[in-house]
Order: sequence, then structure tokens, then C-alpha cells
Amino acid sequence: MGKDIKINIEELKKVKTIEQLIKNQITIEECSEILELSKRQIYRLKKKCEKGGEISLIHGLKGKKSNHSYSQSTKKKIISIYLSEYSDYGPTLFSEKLLKNHNIDINHETIRKWLRENAIITSIRKKRPHRKKRERRTCFGEMLQFDGSIHDWFEGRGAKCCLFQAIDDATNRVYIKFAVSENSADAMQVMYDYVRLYGVPRSIYTDHGSVYSGEVTLTDFSRAMKELGCQLIFANSPQAKGRVERGNRTLQDRLVKALREKRISNIGEANKYLLDEFINEYNERFGLKIETPDVHYPLGEIDLRNIFCYKTIRQVRNDYTITLNGIYIQLLKSESPLPVPNKGVEISKWLDESLHIFYNDQELKYQILNSKPKLKHKTIRKPKSDHPWKTINQNMFKPKRNKKN
Repeated sequence: MGKDIKINIEELKKVKTIEQLIKNQITIEECSEILELSKRQIYRLKKKCEKGGEISLIHGLKGKKSNHSYSQSTKKKIISIYLSEYSDYGPTLFSEKLLKNHNIDINHETIRKWLRENAIITSIRKKRPHRKKRERRTCFGEMLQFDGSIHDWFEGRGAKCCLFQAIDDATNRVYIKFAVSENSADAMQVMYDYVRLYGVPRSIYTDHGSVYSGEVTLTDFSRAMKELGCQLIFANSPQAKGRVERGNRTLQDRLVKALREKRISNIGEANKYLLDEFINEYNERFGLKIETPDVHYPLGEIDLRNIFCYKTIRQVRNDYTITLNGIYIQLLKSESPLPVPNKGVEISKWLDESLHIFYNDQELKYQILNSKPKLKHKTIRKPKSDHPWKTINQNMFKPKRNKKN
């Protein structure tokens, strides 16, 4: 047997068993049972070994280059393209770009092997502690994982901003949108757009951020979800909501490069690109192709503008005014009855910055005052000296006369 050919245990077992058969140490039936091959195949292997020796039992391409392997020139071309244009891309994304932009179809694992052979290090995943796997929900809209990721999405071409991601737990379908930061107004705007598009999810899985979870009272975001009948579930660690965290990592790789290719450097253009192209392509690539029932709650006649907003209660004064952040507001007469003084009214500040005042679910008309209203002082009229009331009072406090006097 050739010195340059290395054989494995299975091949060695085959050679030794056929040798025993040729030396009549075992029968055809025993050889067939040991190698788990048919008798006809055993006869062929015996004849082949008698004619060509032990080496004939080893596969003909053993130690040789595969007939389907790529040429060295192809490997050098791929490495050159990677280093010149895609040096920070992973093997999977690079293989997709090769097919799309260069019409070269090569498997990502083959590219990974070539990069390692040329000492080009791609991203290496850190070892993570073992955690118990949570089964996916079974219906579209049963659970929505929600999170914001602050990152340098425009790679210095624009300011750092936040990408909100809402990913369905059952189907992996995402809805994403850029915002200035992870604040209440933008978080509610993203959910407002999502609910208008799909309906109200049964539950939302998010972290204990100040936008979503209040220590004492409900935040505006959690209050809006409660009014919609959507359950809020809070994760105790980033690993607990791993699906959305992994999605953030994938987007920080793919979306950053896509924005670079499109030369997008601001939030407005980025959100337009997300709606027009990226979200559909991303869901087509990473969404699960499964048939699941849609369990989003229908909206009906709900006015989402009065749910995704800031709400507070203010007390009505005697002159039918209320105060909000140092501003005086005068309630006006309208078809809806005005509340009596000292009653509370609900003030809603919508996401478009407009104010709306409600009492018993009826909207009231109002006027914003430029200054503090002047109090009307009541004039106190003093009675005359000969007024009967004064006479009575004077008689009550007169000293009593002594009988002797």
C-alpha cells in the first residue's frame, strides 16, 4: 500500500476482512455480515483485490484532488475581492454579495475555509454558558420581542442613533425603525406603526428599561400597552430575550453595510430604505417559512392617537382653569358638560404635540392663556352704625346694671 495514502479505520477493516476471505479464514456469509455488504458486492471486492492488490480497495480519489475542486486562480481571485472590497464582511454575507454583485456562486463554508487557510480571521463567536432553551410561541402575534439598539449605524457619516426592533417570536419576522434615541415618544411611535400594520400583539417581551418599566407607577409605554390589552413581560437578563439580541448583532453587521452601499447617512433616508427594501429582504432571508395562525387583536374603532400619548390628570379650579407645566389653560363651554371645580380632567399630549382634554370620555374645548388669570376679589360691605345687626350686637355686649344701683 502506498506510503503517501492515509487510510481510516473503516478502510483498514475492509482490507483486513477481504484478506481473511482470500486466505479462506472466513466465509462469504461472514464477510458480508462483518462489512454489512451484499454477497454480490463481496465477490466484486474479492476479485478486485486479487487483481489489483490491497490498494484497489481504497477509493480511487484517495489522496488526490477532487474533480469538483476550485482552481488556484479562482481562490486567489476570491481572496483578492474580499481584501479589496469586503474585508469586514463575514463569510456568509460575503458569499451572498459575491453572487449578487459578481455573479460568483460559492458556498460560504468553502469561503470560510479559504480565509482561514490564508490566515484571514473572521469574527469568532465567544463561548457562552449553557442556558435552557425556551420553545418558540406557536402563533404569529402571540409574543413580540421588543428592544432598541444604540449604535454608530452610519459609521461616522451621521450621528449615533437607535434602531428599534420588534421581532415575532414564532416566525422571526421583524419590523425595524430608526429613531434619535431610546425614549418614550419614539418607542410609542414604533409600536403605533406596528399596530397599524399588523394589529395588537398578545404580549411584548422587553427589558426593565426606564422607558418600559416604572418602579412605582406605569410608564406611558406600559400604560398604552395595558390599555390595548397587551401583556408586558420583562426579561431579567439579555440572554432571556436572546432572539432580539441576536437580531441586533446581525443587523449591526448587515444593515450597517447595506447603508454604506446605499450611501445613506440620516434617519429619514434610512427609514425609507427600510420600508421600501430592507425589511422585506431581511424577512425573506431570516423569517421562518411556516404556516401559523395570526392572533393579533383587531383594532376596531380604537383611536390609537389617544392611546400612544402622554397622559396626566389635572384638577379644575374655581375659575375653570387648569395648569400644565406652568401654563394656564381655560376650559370653555361646549356641547360636553364642564366638570365642577375640584374635579379631575385627563390631559392627553399626542405624539404630534397637540393637547386634548377629556372629562368622562368627552373631549372639552379649551384656550391656552398667556398669563395667570387675575382673581376677582369680593367687595366686603360694612353695615352702617345704626344697622339693626349692629344694634343687636351692641346690646349683647353691654354691661349689666347692678340691681342696687
